[in-house]
Amino acid sequence: MAKEIWKAGNMLYPLPAAMVSVADKNGNQNIVTIAWTGTICSNPPMLYISVRPERHSHKMIKETMEFVVNLTTKDLAYATDWCGVRSGRDYDKWKEMNLTPEKAENLTYAPLIKESPVNIECKVTEIKELGSHDMFIAEVAAVHVDTDYVNESGKLELEKTGLMAYSHGTYLELGDKIGTFGYSVKKK
Repeated sequence: MAKEIWKAGNMLYPLPAAMVSVADKNGNQNIVTIAWTGTICSNPPMLYISVRPERHSHKMIKETMEFVVNLTTKDLAYATDWCGVRSGRDYDKWKEMNLTPEKAENLTYAPLIKESPVNIECKVTEIKELGSHDMFIAEVAAVHVDTDYVNESGKLELEKTGLMAYSHGTYLELGDKIGTFGYSVKKK
């Protein structure tokens, strides 16, 4: 297999395509679409999002030190894209995309997006100014799961939600299961 060398860049794909809901202390709410996000620790549960300082949501997160990561699905693909290319300075994204804000359990300002199957409440513990983006490192304060995706034994069946990912400018629905954790070493 032949390979080309490209200039240094971010080519770690696919990524989650998440809608991050935020608010300021005056009650103004916004949604920003984020692909630069991920898990950074399991105990305590922590994740990060990276946001450009010029984004409308950046100042809201910095002011309240909280946000909600809302997982997206194929049914939310249009809203996910729209909330990523339109500014909350110019539009009420909740109204325009017919999304419903819900009160978070452990946050004061940032709401959940009701239509998302999983909402992750986050409290910022550190902000790292990195260059084009600032990284907001946060502890997970609560996780909300749509009971439609919890089976009789209490297991979350996330694969049934139609989750989507972002890969180099394209949104993709996650596909077929090819294995489970540890399947390569299980005894037959």
